[in-house]
Amino acid sequence: PDLTGHEKFGLGNVKYNISRIHVTAVELPSASISLLPGSGIKLVIGNASLTIDMNWNIRTWMFKDSGRGTVHISKVFVTAIFSTPLDNAGLTSIALTSCRTTPGDVDIKLNGKT
Repeated sequence: PDLTGHEKFGLGNVKYNISRIHVTAVELPSASISLLPGSGIKLVIGNASLTIDMNWNIRTWMFKDSGRGTVHISKVFVTAIFSTPLDNAGLTSIALTSCRTTPGDVDIKLNGKT
């Protein structure tokens, strides 16, 4: 979904819109899944990265600008624990019981036009 909003900075409001958000790359170079006896599953992802492309525009009382942008997030680490209980019918279900994410580097490049 698009992101639209406004922020108040010093001399006035800045209205922004981020649209056409597309994930263009996902890398999971180190991922492992292990069983936790009697409780569930542990998923560990290390050194992951994600690249997102988007359109952006901003407007203030003094100027407006728009363009394309790329966000690259790298060195992301995720640890998730899933429980695997049986439901009333005896079927296994899965539920996220814990998740910890540590983001690393974020690189934002905005190309604009006036």
